[in-house]
Amino acid sequence: MPSQSRRAHVLPPSDNRKMSTDLGEFDLIARYFTRPAARAVLGVGDDCALLDVPQGQQLAVSTDMLVEGRHFIPGANPKDLGHKALAVNLSDLAAMGAEPLAFTLALALPKAEAAWLEAFSAGLLALADAHGIELVGGDTTKGPLNLCITVMGLAPPRCALRRDAAREGDSVWVSGTPGDARLVLGGIRGEWRLAADDLDVLRERLDRPLPRVALGLALRGVARAAIDISDGLLGDLAHVLHASRVGASIAVDDVPASAVMRTQPVERRRICQLAGGDDYELLFTAPAERHEAVLAAANAAHTPVARIGQITAAPGLVLRDAQGQAVAAHYAAFDHFRTP
Repeated sequence: MPSQSRRAHVLPPSDNRKMSTDLGEFDLIARYFTRPAARAVLGVGDDCALLDVPQGQQLAVSTDMLVEGRHFIPGANPKDLGHKALAVNLSDLAAMGAEPLAFTLALALPKAEAAWLEAFSAGLLALADAHGIELVGGDTTKGPLNLCITVMGLAPPRCALRRDAAREGDSVWVSGTPGDARLVLGGIRGEWRLAADDLDVLRERLDRPLPRVALGLALRGVARAAIDISDGLLGDLAHVLHASRVGASIAVDDVPASAVMRTQPVERRRICQLAGGDDYELLFTAPAERHEAVLAAANAAHTPVARIGQITAAPGLVLRDAQGQAVAAHYAAFDHFRTP
């Protein structure tokens, strides 16, 4: 994808070529991932892609990896995988308030199966088209299933939403209904029983998360700090607090919940909402006086948001319930090297 090899020039497959079950490296790139360059000067097919960065814009770059058996179960639907692989990266652009520009894909496959690749690329490119971001290169190899995407986006100078920008007195906000992905994952794993209908309702939240790109863009000039919820609300909030050298008080029962979540026992609900992760909602802070501006931004982005707390000068995190009582439980965030 671009850095394919100096040994061969990639040509589109001929129309009369018979579709095989297994494909070669350059066949699969040409067939499923090569498209005419749109915003890029040069896309897939050379040693590097070429991109113009418009004057007055900064380039935002992020990389995420999905590994079979760690981030998704073996045999997962390839179309959903294509969607999610790009969605989790777009979510990082959303958290920075960056406009999607281009992305690369590094793909390791046990074998190159036409049916799997067709479904995977369909899910990937459908979401790419929805957000106006183009595939401009990458790499393919044989190995355990591993999906690695690097995204690039644009943001005007001093307009990016950064983790180190939260200030004392800011309101803490969250989008959507955090915890749904963790709840359905617990049902799939058998940690707790969920009705089949509830599993069906929530499965989309786990398999096909919606990156909040429109909200991130609408929050430029309104919010101060932001992060996407990938490893758990409190764990990701801790990154903002550490970078900004502040603390926070969070009203745990103000975290918005889906209809299914509201039927769950209180402790299960808190585990999912506060430590669940994999939701890719936005957690952000904004000056208290910008309350109406936040709501207007959310309305423009067609994304629900809720105020769940306040930034404090004193470091540390205080959790309180609906009665104002301190919540003493510890909710650990996901850690790739510590979480089983």
